[in-house]
Amino acid sequence: MKTRMWVLLLLVSTLSAFSEASVQTFEGEKVFRVTPHNEEQVEVLTTLASNMQVDFWRPDSVTLVKTGMTVDFRVEADLCFEVERLLQQSGLNYEILIDNLQTILNGQFDSHVRSAGYQYEKYNNWEKIEAWTADIANQNPDLVSRSQIGTTFEGLPMYLLKVGKRGANKKAIFMDCGFHAREWISPAFCQWFVRQAVRTYGTETIMTRLLDQLDFYVLPVFNIDGYVYTWTKSRMWRKTRSTNAGSSCIGTDPNRNFNAGWCSVGASRRPCDDTYCGSAPESEKETKALVNFIRNNISTIKAYLTIHSYSQMLLYPYSYTYDVTKNNVELNTLAKAAIKELATLHGTKYTYGPGASTIYPAAGGSDDWAYDQGIKYSFTFELRDTGRYGFALPESQIKPTCEETLIAIKHIASYVLDHLY
Repeated sequence: MKTRMWVLLLLVSTLSAFSEASVQTFEGEKVFRVTPHNEEQVEVLTTLASNMQVDFWRPDSVTLVKTGMTVDFRVEADLCFEVERLLQQSGLNYEILIDNLQTILNGQFDSHVRSAGYQYEKYNNWEKIEAWTADIANQNPDLVSRSQIGTTFEGLPMYLLKVGKRGANKKAIFMDCGFHAREWISPAFCQWFVRQAVRTYGTETIMTRLLDQLDFYVLPVFNIDGYVYTWTKSRMWRKTRSTNAGSSCIGTDPNRNFNAGWCSVGASRRPCDDTYCGSAPESEKETKALVNFIRNNISTIKAYLTIHSYSQMLLYPYSYTYDVTKNNVELNTLAKAAIKELATLHGTKYTYGPGASTIYPAAGGSDDWAYDQGIKYSFTFELRDTGRYGFALPESQIKPTCEETLIAIKHIASYVLDHLY
């Protein structure tokens, strides 16, 4: 009887988690993968995207597609047959990564871990994360403090956690999660990082040294409005939720909104596009809040880490130009060492390099902006996976993903500590 009751409770919690997670249904929607081998095949994808609603998962936009690139895109159920026909007619080999997106989304909440207290191996909505930011600070007053760096377009408070042992003249590392709303594994990592910091301080040598000698500024969710929207309305939302003058389309791509080659490449000036760069650099309240905080603390912040998904990549500037930075050799060596460390735990393979040449050129990114402010160690993580689940990574992968990412972050942070400038 107890077992049956437990199974019933588990089913109810999974269903309630799902009903909370998405009002829009993705029943019958497919995610296709193609690799165009010539310009004609690139043109087929461009034509496809201009004639119907296609959601590009990788790269972020059809304008970024080039020959030899792996391209993943989502198609609405009633258009799938037509898309398959078009791909077949064009001789474009394709793979169906996800046959029914709704089924994959239903399976996201597959963590059966039931621990006392906060659930770090589950996806948490903003309400829970917001309460957690207060709780983790209250429970660990010697290591964690919470401040507010701004408010979102919809008026939600942007909370920042400062993690580290109190001390004078400490240098810091800034880390943010949840730029793009649908990349749920990203905020899960920021929560995991803070939990591991407070749990292992005093017992684990590397973390203890890091927190004794550095502060970590952790922004658990940057794009809170968008994140809330993925839980309440549409799981696949990416942008912010700001209104755009003269358009009924909502939102700006926050990672195209920074003043780093703003809107010059790999970004759109059309408000309806997923890579819309905004009406001006820093047009978004969220961008402005982050930029102001970093500018005000520029003398102490020595590294900037921004956590995204998916692709399993570790990127560094530049993305807005193919030019390499003056620190290219050092950043390359550090990235290579970090992903080697990451792979030691679960064998997860990452690629690494400057953004523009490793994935595609894209202007207005936060990592490029931070680097141009003088923050030499500026990195973007693209977490798991490489497309099997894409943005719908199941909860059962939160723990391994976060464990391996933490190893890489600790490696970078240790290096920064040993190479302060």
